[in-house]
Amino acid sequence: MTSPYLTAPENLDALLDGEPPYRARQLRDWLYRTPVLGVDQMTNLPGSLRDRIGDDLWPFVAEVEQSADSGTTRKWLFRAPDGAAIEAVLMGYPRRTTLCISSQVGCAMRCTFCATGQFGFERHLEAGEIVAQVMYANASLSRFPIPESPGRVTNVVYMGMGEPLANYDRVRESLRRLIEVAGMSARSITVSTVGVVPGIRRLADEPWPVYLAVSLHAADDETRSRLVPLNDRYPLEQVIEAAEAYFTAKGRRLSIEWVLIEGANDSDAQARKLAAIARRMHAHINVIALNPTPLSDDRPPTQDRVVRFVALLNEEGANATLRQMRGQEIDAACGQLRVRKAAG
Repeated sequence: MTSPYLTAPENLDALLDGEPPYRARQLRDWLYRTPVLGVDQMTNLPGSLRDRIGDDLWPFVAEVEQSADSGTTRKWLFRAPDGAAIEAVLMGYPRRTTLCISSQVGCAMRCTFCATGQFGFERHLEAGEIVAQVMYANASLSRFPIPESPGRVTNVVYMGMGEPLANYDRVRESLRRLIEVAGMSARSITVSTVGVVPGIRRLADEPWPVYLAVSLHAADDETRSRLVPLNDRYPLEQVIEAAEAYFTAKGRRLSIEWVLIEGANDSDAQARKLAAIARRMHAHINVIALNPTPLSDDRPPTQDRVVRFVALLNEEGANATLRQMRGQEIDAACGQLRVRKAAG
């Protein structure tokens, strides 16, 4: 049997020849409502059915699991049967547990500072492979909770490996399963994009009010094209206009993601331009200092420069927050663990 996550939840009965119809409903609940790490924990399924599922429960295996920050950050490197590497990072906080998931194997966007982009693009993840990352984290939390954090994933961010809106149809289906089948609130899900304008506009037409995070990283076309080559195809003004349309359609404040890189986008001039863009987009700015990758010479600014940049944004009338850097010792930035693993 192939992993049941690779079958749409409405079609699980097709995998269960000879079983009564209610078995598909029971299996769906185990997959999406109360996920478990192994089929032996699916106690209301007969042993014969559990044997049929066997080791094929997950569409990947957890090849590497690491923890950091006193156990509040966990990172998995999953390996699909075709050898594809998939990363997910779990971060526990006092009132929420956030999971950062991947939507592609590799990435075609070629952002200069990103470890994932240094591998290039391999393939899209299937909807079931995307959803399974969330369910695996929930199953893990049920067995090994993070102290003082909710015992389930409360927030999902599509900010791991890959560009979600370049894999639109599969990401859309994964959203449908998380919201309509697993019961997550759309308001607890964030989809991040580096600026795939057609995808932003399509997402605005969907029925779910998910958060949109736009990874700008530069406030003018010249700088942005150098850091984010997709800017040559979808210049900054087009990205801003699409984001404004999303805000109008959903009525939800947007987020701007900004990785701060020494000598590239950390100047006062960039801060002032960024503040103006954020005011126009009705967006909150999340600033995080670069988590260096082994295949790039880019480095984070000094702490004084980081503090100055965020302070200037707020002085200019923007709403900006300096994000806490988590998991540096376990290569928690997307693609880093894969880089380390490949380097041997």
